[in-house]
Amino acid sequence: MTEPGTQIARKSVTYDMAERFGMEPAAFEQTMRATVFPGAGTKEQFAAFLMVAREHNLNPVTREIYAFPAKGGGIIPVVSIDGWIRIINEQPAMDGLTFTDLRDDDGKLLAITCSVHRKDRSHPIMVTEYMSECSRATDTWKQWPARMLRHKATIQAARYAFGFAGIYDQDEAERMPVGAGLGGPALLAAGAKSSSQAKKDKDDEWVDKMIAMIESVEEADALKHQERWLALPLAWREAYEDKIVARIEEAQFVQHQRATDITAAIAAETAK
Repeated sequence: MTEPGTQIARKSVTYDMAERFGMEPAAFEQTMRATVFPGAGTKEQFAAFLMVAREHNLNPVTREIYAFPAKGGGIIPVVSIDGWIRIINEQPAMDGLTFTDLRDDDGKLLAITCSVHRKDRSHPIMVTEYMSECSRATDTWKQWPARMLRHKATIQAARYAFGFAGIYDQDEAERMPVGAGLGGPALLAAGAKSSSQAKKDKDDEWVDKMIAMIESVEEADALKHQERWLALPLAWREAYEDKIVARIEEAQFVQHQRATDITAAIAAETAK
């Protein structure tokens, strides 16, 4: 029983992750900044990075996830292929991957299709990635083009199959536009907007995406919707849940009003 007047310390995400690896929080943060997180990153960015790692149960110590410095500031949570494979295999519905190569008449690799088999689906989720779109002028792509393309197909198929969000591979991180980093400044192409307006725009964008996701799922497919929603980082779900509910109620009211107007119009025509 807690003694009167005793304050119960609330665990931070840093404390939680440090405890997971049996380290003191200060030593854990120092280790992370020396290995997988930019030393100049802010406390807020560090906490956000750890939240993503915790949400997907990724191990930053073994570089399953690391922070990539974004253009224009902030960081991008990058997951290595080992990290992707582990979180895919940890999904209870996972039932295997198969790959199909597409080659031209000369045997040159053109594309790879990754099929994700789920125990709760009658058909596999299939995604094709094309060499012409993915290949880059880097040493890894020049030396192991087939392996790199297979990795790209795996990652994209996993997103379609399990709804992973907020994590990227390094190729994607390097191609991200300026200002897209987690915790970075909001650099908008339209010009200088106030930070409050930029935040509002970002909020509205996320709400629109969630509304579209919800509206695209039929009632009979509620389980799939629930899985996609739960796949989102907890912080995003908590931050936008109230707004999403409000937008849904508003949309339902508008839809009801339209139905009422149509019914009234039909009745008026019938009465003539």
